[in-house]
Amino acid sequence: MITTERVKVRSEGHTDIIDITGDVKGVVSRSKIKEGSALVFVSGSTASVSTMEHEPNLAKDVKRALDKMAPYGKDYEHHKTWGDDNGPAHVRSTMLGPSITVPVHDGELMLGTWQQIVVLDFDTRPRSRELVIQVSGE
Repeated sequence: MITTERVKVRSEGHTDIIDITGDVKGVVSRSKIKEGSALVFVSGSTASVSTMEHEPNLAKDVKRALDKMAPYGKDYEHHKTWGDDNGPAHVRSTMLGPSITVPVHDGELMLGTWQQIVVLDFDTRPRSRELVIQVSGE
């Protein structure tokens, strides 16, 4: 069996990190699937999905690390294509990827105690993001 739902979240951009664990748990619960997996995918090329301990100081650490790898305010070749300023958002999204898969056992996500599912929005402006959450199994 496969169940697919779309969920929208609002973000502030600039590496806004949004905890979506509750949204994913809700989709898993509604699916009635007991054994399988949950795929979480963000549509768009300037955001990613990952897991982390979603706490404010770690969020600062993640932002600082990403600022070193793909800093905002620098000149990116991508800016020449569209005349925009979100080259680092595309680079960050490419490095982290648009999706994750989490095992489901006994109808529950198999996350660690301090592990949450997050959307990281790297764009340079606030956005509405659409997530596709697909639960498969039996």
